[in-house]
This record gives sequence, structure tokens and C-alpha cells, in this order.
Amino acid sequence: MSEVKTIGITGGIGSGKSYISALLQREFEIPVYDCDKEAKRLTAESEEIRTQLVELVGLEVFAEGKLNKQFLAEYLFSDPDHASKVNAIIHPAVLKDFKSWAEKQQKPLVALESAILFESGFNAFVDKVIFVDAPEEVRLKRATERDSAKAEQIKARMKIQQPDIQRGQADFIIQNFKADDTKLLVQLKHIIHKISCLKQS
Repeated sequence: MSEVKTIGITGGIGSGKSYISALLQREFEIPVYDCDKEAKRLTAESEEIRTQLVELVGLEVFAEGKLNKQFLAEYLFSDPDHASKVNAIIHPAVLKDFKSWAEKQQKPLVALESAILFESGFNAFVDKVIFVDAPEEVRLKRATERDSAKAEQIKARMKIQQPDIQRGQADFIIQNFKADDTKLLVQLKHIIHKISCLKQS
């Protein structure tokens, strides 16, 4: 994996991280590991994770053998300390899975998408970080429409996140005010060119 460059993709809720990931895959053939998606898969598949979650949160975290996403989300966002406890169970498994996945891609560049890239410590395992940015009102609109959630719920999640700190730690910032492929591709081409030049140096 030492020859593979890894791009970390992060940003606040509703910023459009997944849209940027899709562009990377479609336009640049860069494989993207979706931490949120894979964490859910691992949570469903790993007996060790399931056992630890039940011990931490209670039997309700699984309904009819499946992860009760709403119950877990309510627990996660009710207290910052709750998130750290759940993450301590899931993150090691996700990181191990990502490393295995990256080695199998046989690509010079791969990407890792995570809303909590810095909080999880995953930033230590990527070479460069892209922060996807958008105004709060835009992010709120996207998130409420996507998740069918109330604005108050989304705002509560936003308060937990620290976009200003993440933005300051990122190597590149993509302005994703609207899904304008032309402008987004210009930004991405510039970023990928810079990362490729670093790879060659």
C-alpha cells in the first residue's frame, strides 16, 4: 500500500461529499471507500461489533436482527461522548477493512470518504485531504430533503460537527454550492494534478 496515494474526503452534513466521490469514480476512475456505508455493512456482519454495541446501547440497537439506525442515531447525537464510545467499537474494524480494500484496488490513487475523518483519526492514514464546503443553508436543505429529517434534527447534528476546524486542517477545499459538474470538475482536476505531481516527485 506504500505506493498508493490516498485522498481523504470530508465535510459537514449536506456538503455533498458523496457527490464529489461519485465524480472521482466516474470521471477519474478513482475508487472510493465510503466509511459510512462500509461501517454499516461491518456492523451488520461482525458478531464482535454487534455484541459490543448491545452491551453499550442495549438490545434495541438491533431490531429483528438488523441494525436499528434510528435508535443508534438518536443515541449518537444525544451526547458527544456517546459518539466516541460507539466509534471506539466500529472505527478499528473500518480502518482494517479499508487497508485491505485499498491494497486490492491496484490503482495509483484511491479515496476514503468520511464525515468524521479527523475525529476518527483516519486522516493519519491518507496523504491529502479534500474538504467539501457549502453554505449552512444549502447543507440544511440538502440534508432535510435527503434524510427526510426535520430541520431541528439536522441542526443538532451540525452543532456536533466542527467544519471550521476541519476546513483549516484540509489540504484542499472544494466549493460545492450547487451540483455544477463543470465547475466541480475544474476544481477536482486541479487537485488531482497537484497530488499526481507530488506522487512523481
